[in-house]
Amino acid sequence: MSFYSLFAPYYEQVFPFRNQVYSFLRTYSGRPGDAMLDAGCGTGHYCGMFLRDGFRVTGIDLDPMMIDAASATYPQGSFHCMDMAGIGSLQSSFQLIYSIGNVLAYLPHEEVEQFLRAVHAALETGGYWVFQVVNWDYLLTLKEYSFPVKSIAGGSLTFHRRYSLISPEQVIFDVKLISSQGITVFNEHSKIYPYSTEIYLRLHEAAGFTLEGIYSGFDKSLFVKESDSALVLVFTKR
Repeated sequence: MSFYSLFAPYYEQVFPFRNQVYSFLRTYSGRPGDAMLDAGCGTGHYCGMFLRDGFRVTGIDLDPMMIDAASATYPQGSFHCMDMAGIGSLQSSFQLIYSIGNVLAYLPHEEVEQFLRAVHAALETGGYWVFQVVNWDYLLTLKEYSFPVKSIAGGSLTFHRRYSLISPEQVIFDVKLISSQGITVFNEHSKIYPYSTEIYLRLHEAAGFTLEGIYSGFDKSLFVKESDSALVLVFTKR
């Protein structure tokens, strides 16, 4: 069983719904009745809010238990267990496509260009593509980086995340769940693939996107690549 399957019951404790994130996404979502796609939807809490507000929602995630949870909680939505690189197979068009939580970094370098072309093709003219990743311009100056530890499940578990062996080619992502007795419940290592902001911008221009905004967070604060921990990019299709 993958970490993310094991983690599904705790997902919303570690990554809770944030009104600020939803308000940001809502800026680009168009009107009720428009369609949107959440690429890497997890258990679907942002999809659920869009459904509540009258939008047509599709969510995709690679983990089957995440999709099972989203489908059970939000049966009005359309949820698919699939790799985000295959969004062209959905054969739908969207006013908004978004991917938050550093999901894009899981795509190997050789798949990113193909994915961005598929996103551009799936966007309606005038639609928006929004994604959030960590700020690799800063993190690539480090050898490793540990996230703050989070307590979940009423304090019975702690959630640990660390980037190790950081290089421009790949980064090792270490994830642990540790019980309050100090027992490691789960420990997984996966590869993720960093890109500098400059490369992201160049790839999007080549795919036909127009840059709409670049921020360090969902409060639309100014992005400082030398020090900020996160990057949020907004593109549109003219």
